[in-house]
Amino acid sequence: MTYLLHIETSDRTCSVALSEKDTVVDMLCEEGEKNHAAKLTVLIDSLLKNHHLQPEELSAVAVSKGPGSYTGLRIGVSAAKGICYALDIPLIGVNTLYAMAWGMSREVKDIPPDTLFCPMIDARRMEVYHAVFNKALEEIIPPRALVIDSDSFSGLLQHHPVVFFGSGADKCKKILPHPNALFYPQAGCLASFLAGPAYRLFTEQKFESVAYFEPFYLKDFVATKPSRNLLSPENGE
Repeated sequence: MTYLLHIETSDRTCSVALSEKDTVVDMLCEEGEKNHAAKLTVLIDSLLKNHHLQPEELSAVAVSKGPGSYTGLRIGVSAAKGICYALDIPLIGVNTLYAMAWGMSREVKDIPPDTLFCPMIDARRMEVYHAVFNKALEEIIPPRALVIDSDSFSGLLQHHPVVFFGSGADKCKKILPHPNALFYPQAGCLASFLAGPAYRLFTEQKFESVAYFEPFYLKDFVATKPSRNLLSPENGE
């Protein structure tokens, strides 16, 4: 048996999935972006125990590599690397936006052939991480960070139905009221969406370096400064 473990921590939902080749056997999820570190190992342990599998029976580990939450990506990639190192099995990195598009292309039925898929991950305020793919999952617009306004995607929407989905899609719905714009904000990043792309990479033996692999952050991490310095003289006596 070829069992692959899939780890998704790039956004609000922490999820893990088990596949036999490219067929998803099971998936476990927990909501709450701030608790990924505490939840991930518990979910992995539960998933394997539910199917009476030992870690040594895994053939590879696939991880959603970004873009997405800086902290979430670090947690997922670190866990995946640790498992692969301990078991001496391959590490597979899957672009988060591509995995979302792959999953959504199988969820939405009876759509025109010229439909485009636009996975979106919330990047706070009116910014999103997104990419655009056609129905064959060919990349039309590569992954990028974009501040959404009323003119965003106007050229695409004139000529194509565009399916917007993921955690960034909800806020876009309010400012992109175009008849060709279809919104599925509830369809986000899930570990089960890694299964197809990950198994293809597995068969092609396109693996990541366990030692040197880093998440695809898309943007540099910027630490947020507190509004007040509680140790400054004006805030203390």
